[in-house]
Amino acid sequence: MKLNADFQQRVVLNSENLPWRDSPMAGVQRRMLERDGEEVARATTIVRYAPGSAFSAHTHGGGEEFMVLDGVFSDEKGDYPAGTYVRNPVGSTHTPSSADGCTILVKLHQMHPDDQDRVVIDTKNAEWHPGMVPGLEVMPLYTYKTENAALVKWAPGTQFQTHRHWGGEEIFVLEGIFADEQGIYPQGTWLRNPSGSVHTPFSTEGCIIYVKTGHLPTTHQ
Repeated sequence: MKLNADFQQRVVLNSENLPWRDSPMAGVQRRMLERDGEEVARATTIVRYAPGSAFSAHTHGGGEEFMVLDGVFSDEKGDYPAGTYVRNPVGSTHTPSSADGCTILVKLHQMHPDDQDRVVIDTKNAEWHPGMVPGLEVMPLYTYKTENAALVKWAPGTQFQTHRHWGGEEIFVLEGIFADEQGIYPQGTWLRNPSGSVHTPFSTEGCIIYVKTGHLPTTHQ
């Protein structure tokens, strides 16, 4: 399957409008944002676990990165409530489940084999740092070579300068409404801006977004 697999194309999806599709495991459903491959694939997906559901033990050949959007996600290493950011490196293995149900934003097969740090951050209690303009706060999540992941909090009425993204940019709107000159993006929106793209973001109402930059290929897939 190829879904939004051309990284030179801009993509904007309101995940709330996408259908839930059954996974191979009962009680686990997915909203697919991008995918290149079949059941084992480079993928960015919203995954919903029904209460009491579980996924079989598996190894992440290309690594796994996820943010818990609601509920509590679990595996043999622990429980991860809403707001938890996790990176499981290439070659890691686990058996995920959710006793009470949860929803996660997950990215698979997108890590370099040498990137072997496991990361767990409770973003509900981690520290915010001042951003580059008034009204902006940043919570760094992870950096590897040119790749940077962070949460960014925009106070109502915050405007950022026009800038270019070398290596591309992905955004998932966690709360509120994010915007730029190309549109308005409510909670649940996923954006992918290709390498070299330019925009001037702002938020009239205020928002919190997950942002990843500097990680996208610069050639057609």
